[in-house]
Amino acid sequence: MWQSFAASDYTPKEELLQRINGLKEKMAEAGIDFSVIMQNADLFYFSGTIQKGVMVIPVDDAPLLFVERSLERVHAETPLSITPIKRDKDIGPILQQKGILKGKGGMELDVVPVSVFERFKTLVGFEKFVDITPLIRELRIKKSPFELEQVKQSGRIIARIFERAKHVVREGMREIDVDAELVAEGRRHGHQGFLRMRGFNQEMMNLYVTAGATSGIPSNADVPISGLGLTAAIAQGSSLKPVERGVPVLVDYGGGYNGYVTDETRVYVVGDMRERFKKAYKVTRAIVEDVTSFGREGIDCTEIFNRSMQLVKRAQLEDHFMGFGEGQVSFIGHGLGLEINELPVITARHSRVLEEGMVFAFEPKFIFPGEGSVGIEVDFIVRKQGLERVIDFPIDVVHV
Repeated sequence: MWQSFAASDYTPKEELLQRINGLKEKMAEAGIDFSVIMQNADLFYFSGTIQKGVMVIPVDDAPLLFVERSLERVHAETPLSITPIKRDKDIGPILQQKGILKGKGGMELDVVPVSVFERFKTLVGFEKFVDITPLIRELRIKKSPFELEQVKQSGRIIARIFERAKHVVREGMREIDVDAELVAEGRRHGHQGFLRMRGFNQEMMNLYVTAGATSGIPSNADVPISGLGLTAAIAQGSSLKPVERGVPVLVDYGGGYNGYVTDETRVYVVGDMRERFKKAYKVTRAIVEDVTSFGREGIDCTEIFNRSMQLVKRAQLEDHFMGFGEGQVSFIGHGLGLEINELPVITARHSRVLEEGMVFAFEPKFIFPGEGSVGIEVDFIVRKQGLERVIDFPIDVVHV
C-alpha cells in the first residue's frame, strides 16, 4: 500500500532531528520551555507526517508525537517515536507525568483558532503560552539540501506546464479551459493538488490563467493578479473570459511536490502583442535580468526592491506596478517552502540580508485595468556567488 510513495520523498530522521534541535536552540534563546505543534505545514516540517495528532517539543527532552490516527500510516511516514492516544484528552496526563508543563509554552498562535487554543489549555491544565510562529518561520527560511531537492522537483512540474501551455493557449479558448488542461497535466506529472498559504482566510489555487481585463480585477487575495474566478464565493482564479488576439495571457502556476511549493509566471500571446504591453514587458524583463546579475548572499532585500523601482520609475510605470489603485501590493517577491508566503519578503520596508539556502519567487508585473497585464515570475535559490534559477525555462514571451 505504501509503495506508491517514493522512498526518497520521506523526510530522513537526521533531517527531522536537525530541525527539532534548531527549534530547541531558538526556544532556549527565547526562554520557551516547550512548544506545541498543530498546524499541518509545521507538523510535517518537524515530524514528516500530518496524520491526526499533536507534537510537543520540550527544550530539554525528546519530542513527543501524539497520534490519534492513522497509526499504520504514521509508522510508514515518520521515523520518529510515536505516542499513540485514543483522544486528545490523553495528552495532558502524559505531559504532566513527564514534568513538561512548566515555565513558558509556545504555540502557533497566528493560525491556531481561539477555540482550539482555549480547549487545549483546559485539556492540559496549563495557561502560559506565547506565539512560537516567529521562531518557526525563521528556522524554515533556509532550506537544507533535502528541501532544495524537493523544491527542484516541484519546479520540474512547472517547466512541464509552461511547455504544455504552448500547445494549449489558443484564440477563443476560455481561461478556464486552459486552466483545466494545465491542471490535469500537472497532476499527471505528480503535482500534489493544492498549495498551502499561511494566514487566516488566505486561500490560493495552484493555477491562475488571466487573458486580458480579468487580470486587473482586484480581490481579497494578497497578490498583484488574482483573476475574476467563477463565483463570488471564491473571487479569484480563471474565468470564462476568452483569449483575445494581441492581448497577453498570463499563466501563473504554483508547483507542489512533497509539500514544497514553487511559483512562476510566463506570458503567452496569440499573434503580435500590443505596443503598451511590449513596453511593460521589456521593463519586467530588465528587472528580472538585473536581480539575476547582482543578487547573491549578503544583499539586502530592500536593495532588490529599490533597484527594481528605479527601473519602473524610469519607464514611468509606477502606477501600474504590482497592481493598480486599491489592488496594488507592496511586495515584489516572497519566500517559498512548505507554504507559498514564507520569508524572505521583498519590499521597501522589510530589511533582510539574503543567505545561502533561502528560496524566493520574484514577480515584477504590470497591470492595466480594462486591458490586461504582463509579468514574469521566477524562483531563485540564494547561493554565495549569485542566484540559482530553480528551473531554466526561458522567460521570453511565447507566441502561439
